[in-house]
Amino acid sequence: MAADSPAPSPPAPDRPVPSSPGRRRVDSASSERASRSWWDVDAADYHRTHGAFLGVDSPTGEFVWCPEGLHEGDVHLLGDVHDRDVLEIGCGSAPCSRWLAHRGARAVGLDISAGMLAHGAAAIDRARASEPDSPVPALLQASAEALPFADASFDVVCSAFGAVPFVADSARVMREAARVLRPGGRWVFSVNHPMRWIFPDDPGPDGLTATIPYFDRTPYAEFDPDGTATYVEHHRTVGDRVREIVAAGLTLVDIVEPDWPEWLDREWGQWSPLRGRVFPGTAIFCCAKPDSAAE
Repeated sequence: MAADSPAPSPPAPDRPVPSSPGRRRVDSASSERASRSWWDVDAADYHRTHGAFLGVDSPTGEFVWCPEGLHEGDVHLLGDVHDRDVLEIGCGSAPCSRWLAHRGARAVGLDISAGMLAHGAAAIDRARASEPDSPVPALLQASAEALPFADASFDVVCSAFGAVPFVADSARVMREAARVLRPGGRWVFSVNHPMRWIFPDDPGPDGLTATIPYFDRTPYAEFDPDGTATYVEHHRTVGDRVREIVAAGLTLVDIVEPDWPEWLDREWGQWSPLRGRVFPGTAIFCCAKPDSAAE
């Protein structure tokens, strides 16, 4: 799960020094290049900060949908995954895919970043060292906009803050998810709640004042001194998401907006108990591919 919009911080030594963030149209190729580079370089810091919360070092992985801590084991948005072919798009270091594999799924984790996948492979190696027969997912580096799978390959496709906010053409991701799904299958993905776009990226009081137009789809981006995008995050309204889903031939079943739990006092980027008590930080879109017999 890649839920951070990066707060200003000293850049890693091997990352180009960014110029000021701005708003500029960024195409698919540039967005993909930026995401691959960003997450390759940021992987170690990301796991030091968020790995425990996400269950990266758990022997069987964990499936956490969002910074609010919503767990698939409690909400069952994917249904019964036992003996199902399941694809996770934007798997990062694959704690969700590992969790799915331990529940009997034939799981595949896909991500754009080799650095993130390397953390997942290391976690798999550690688990296998203590339990050689431990079920594990297959891991694959590829783009969410061009899934390298045949039509109707999976029963379930999912994404926990992976890929969807970071691609220029999220409608294409919806079409790709629909294409690789079998009739009757599920596509469930979590993203920043679209209304978050109108607030500054600040977990404190300054983040409670609306300052950014909701209908401005120009992405948030950071650039190096040469003008090359180093981080890109794209915004879509709720209506945009619904139209992309429907246009892909899918049925929107539910939109889950997790409450901020009373037990959680952790900040994660822009997510915080302060903001979580006022408005939602996450939207989970639950979709289904119509059964061909019912079409």
